Amino acid sequence: MGARLSTGRVDGDKVVCPWHGLALDKRGFRDWSCHAAHDDGVLVWVQLGSEPRTKTPPLPPRPRDGLAGVIQARGKCDPQDIIANRLDPWHGAWFHPYSFGDLEVLDTRDDVLRLRVSYRAFGPVYVEVDATFHCPGPRTIVMTIVDGEGVGSVVETHATPVRPGVTLMTEATLATSDRTGFRVARRFAPALRPFIERAAARLWVDDIAYAERRYDLRTAAASDASGRDGQMPVARPRAGTE
Repeated sequence: MGARLSTGRVDGDKVVCPWHGLALDKRGFRDWSCHAAHDDGVLVWVQLGSEPRTKTPPLPPRPRDGLAGVIQARGKCDPQDIIANRLDPWHGAWFHPYSFGDLEVLDTRDDVLRLRVSYRAFGPVYVEVDATFHCPGPRTIVMTIVDGEGVGSVVETHATPVRPGVTLMTEATLATSDRTGFRVARRFAPALRPFIERAAARLWVDDIAYAERRYDLRTAAASDASGRDGQMPVARPRAGTE
């Protein structure tokens, strides 16, 4: 594709491509292989070779005319820690007081969580909506507004394992509204996109910290358990911790 290998790096007896990180040695290209890819118009998906083949990724319903914004953040955690954060909406009002107000859990069925939450619009003004959370895949969680302002808007959070203990979080926000002003706003989508992404990125500064803390606690507990050689654990109080 025209990449200059001279701008790559040398790793042992291999030259590493500066674009894709693929390693080239004396064997040439014979060890390289392509993965199936899918462009859904908002995100680009790659089918990992270790997973069952699917024709398309498991996508939830999306608004056809939504304003889209996409952010990414890398954390020292596993995908399950990213998903656990999003499946814990109760933390929102406490952990993100700059974005959320009161929260009320309406339904906790096995496959769908429904809640009523107040989003801070500006200053002391809040907008109340009902939203559902569900998982179309093992590393994806989707929030959908089902009542109130912006019905049909979705936030998709995807957790991609980079290596053990490191996960890339990708979040797509697709906002919509039936208000006349929204149709006007769509004309300025490129200018509005940075504001959507900035609001989401601010939340994930705290949420990555949440996921990393959960990972640290889980791995520390597993390490302690494996080091006790089957002995009964001794409870010790920790002042100031939950």
